[in-house]
Amino acid sequence: MNFFLTEEQKAVRKLARDFAEKEIKPVVAEDDHTHRFQKEIVLKMADQGFFGAAFPEKYGGSNLGFVAHAITVEEISKAESSLRHFFNMQALTCPLTILNWGTEEQKEAYVRKLIRCELFGVNAMTEPNAGSDFASIHANAVEDGDFFVINGAKMWISNAPIMDTGVVYVKTDPKIVPKHRGISCFIIEKDMPGLSRKEIKDKLGHHSAPTGELIFEDCRVPRNNLVGELGQGFKIAMTALDFGRISVAAGAVGVAQACIDESVRYCNEREAFGKKIGEFQMNQQKIADMIAGTEASRILLYKAAFLADKKIRNTFESTIAKHVASETCVRAARFAVEIFGGYGYSEEYPVARLYRDAILYQTGEGSSNITSMIIASDGLGWKKVKVDY
Repeated sequence: MNFFLTEEQKAVRKLARDFAEKEIKPVVAEDDHTHRFQKEIVLKMADQGFFGAAFPEKYGGSNLGFVAHAITVEEISKAESSLRHFFNMQALTCPLTILNWGTEEQKEAYVRKLIRCELFGVNAMTEPNAGSDFASIHANAVEDGDFFVINGAKMWISNAPIMDTGVVYVKTDPKIVPKHRGISCFIIEKDMPGLSRKEIKDKLGHHSAPTGELIFEDCRVPRNNLVGELGQGFKIAMTALDFGRISVAAGAVGVAQACIDESVRYCNEREAFGKKIGEFQMNQQKIADMIAGTEASRILLYKAAFLADKKIRNTFESTIAKHVASETCVRAARFAVEIFGGYGYSEEYPVARLYRDAILYQTGEGSSNITSMIIASDGLGWKKVKVDY
């Protein structure tokens, strides 16, 4: 068992860390207040190859792997969590789905352009009345010659306001039992007649991450845009979530580390009752808990990413990594606000933003309730997802 990063992975970390310091941190506060989509930064990230770590060179990637991807996401999220969304849409749940399940024509048409941000992608799963219960989605597609006609709506879709293309999951056989077997996956494009978008602007956090709704009204999608086979959509989506949880866990670790960094700095600067506030045992306990939780989360994250690099199913490991990291992230953000006291409630300091951004990690790519159910169901022997390796 080797816990050391390779020289290549250390170089990836340095590149991402330097980029965050130079390109992201100087503008993050302004963008958070104005809710501005940071397109220039995202394009620069694409130029650095940040979205291509998990992709072969044939399709424009660097083939550095999922551990390298996780390292990059952590460093970027530590500076600005809103930017983590793009690691899913431009790297994992959108183009990786096409890479893993699409035809060669689909791969050639979309994968390279997505990871280079020549196209902005979406992964449209959630609906207004179906989030965690994905098998109960209502959006449907009916065959019509060489097309499928889609009707329905998708909600809380990252990149929806700026999308060029992406994958959408719909019911193609609503009568089949069990119901998850009637879901299929299609590639969509923004200019398809019958597809419209609506931005969601009022959010607690992640203000610079464009989020919205996709509305399908007799939207005609060519049969050639089917990803995988009819009825295979649920399996495709669950596989995408395994990879997506690696990204979410990495983002949560990044935010937790940012909370640690800000809290340590403040503890060594702020004085009360004639001494540094870091000398108070209660603050030391908070710092210790934050560090321990974040280190544990990072190890779980790297384990899941390592298995992904070895092409070993990692549903159990990525779910645990996401669960622990997201809970740790929220706790670290709360502790950071408590350490800052009244200033923690002020937008003058970054911990207020970190607290608002942290909450989403308990929801993205499966809520904490769902990840708990997956872990417990495996442990109880009811639904095994853990594999021997």
